[in-house]
Amino acid sequence: MSRRRQIYEGKAKILYEGPEPGTLIQYFKDDATAFNAQKKGTIQGKGVINNRISEYVFTRLNHIGVPNHFIRRLNMREQLVRQVEIIPIEVVVRNVAAGSISKRLGIPEGEPLPHTLIEYYFKDDALGDPLIAEEHIACFGWANNEEMQDISAMAIRVNDFMCGMFAAINIRLVDFKLEFGRIWDGDYSRVILADEISPDGCRLWDMTTGEKLDKDRFRRDLGGESEAYQEVARRLGLLQDDNGPSEVFDLSKHRKLRGK
Repeated sequence: MSRRRQIYEGKAKILYEGPEPGTLIQYFKDDATAFNAQKKGTIQGKGVINNRISEYVFTRLNHIGVPNHFIRRLNMREQLVRQVEIIPIEVVVRNVAAGSISKRLGIPEGEPLPHTLIEYYFKDDALGDPLIAEEHIACFGWANNEEMQDISAMAIRVNDFMCGMFAAINIRLVDFKLEFGRIWDGDYSRVILADEISPDGCRLWDMTTGEKLDKDRFRRDLGGESEAYQEVARRLGLLQDDNGPSEVFDLSKHRKLRGK
């Protein structure tokens, strides 16, 4: 068996050369990081769950006309995707104050924002992915005006769709991160959604209890990370009795077991 050529390894995924030109194999790891990789750990089974959730979301987004890099899932941890030229910008869509915006602006966590807010961060781990303005993006040529219009329009459309999708399963979409890339046809390029959409990059709160069902459980040492990810997949209908725990995730019971 020939050894696959690794193209890139990030904090949560590995990209391998795909079977056809213009494709990549995206492998989901169980590794977990926080605070710009200052905190590292493992969430058992995270890669399997994120692969399924990202497949589900990207497939549904494609059905409503949001172009993305997903082609098909290959196995439990891998999916075939289109190779893109990643735009070095992380797009964060916020509906509710949480995380860095609460720290930066002193807004109480959990307070709904007056309207959906889109923020941009420069993708550079060494610099800590700093917050940037659209003027920085234009000045340094990271994306042109037409591309930014497409990115912001897609981000709002993704937010509208996912807010409804998660609300239907009693989950509040607090905020989430998106990445975009270019695909080329000769001298012409267009922007499509790339990377992944999963509890790794979304803040997801139970609408009734406010319990966190995302990577904040790892960031804040709350425990129950694997169960939280499984609960999101279960509510989306992606985990059945034969391939995952069948009980409803009870975080209050989890806290009692931890003595909290």
